[in-house]
Amino acid sequence: MRDPEEAADALQDALISAFRAAASFRAESKVTTWLHRIVVNACLDRIRRKQSRPVVPLPETGPNEPASTRDAMAEQETRLAVNDALAELPAEQRSAIVLVDVEGYSVAETAQILQIAEGTVKSRCARGRTRLAKLLGHLRNPDAVANVPSDDIARQQRRTREGR
Repeated sequence: MRDPEEAADALQDALISAFRAAASFRAESKVTTWLHRIVVNACLDRIRRKQSRPVVPLPETGPNEPASTRDAMAEQETRLAVNDALAELPAEQRSAIVLVDVEGYSVAETAQILQIAEGTVKSRCARGRTRLAKLLGHLRNPDAVANVPSDDIARQQRRTREGR
């Protein structure tokens, strides 16, 4: 959601939905999976309704904060670049990648949460990771263009390897 207040509102909506739908829970999956799906749907509903631009909150720092040896500005820039790259992905790819790579859910759990086949989760993650590699290649090697082949070149290379 990229906004704590929006996320809190979405969570409230989800809890109300879960309360109303509790009687219809069929115990075909874990309660946590069922609740997670309700929360994801509530978030997606709010995003669709608002279609707002994401806002990144500024870090709160005080005058007596200890000096940090790490480069907080570079970390923030990287975080913003990753968020921007994720925002460019189609919603289906972004949700699969966030659940698998960020939240740490397995492919099977993600498939159950999103109510799609495991193979679909894998393909969405693969396509999304390829797009992210292109979009974020400058972070890995700032002096060169990302050496991730375009989709057409990748297809042609696959055909060559397969002898077609």
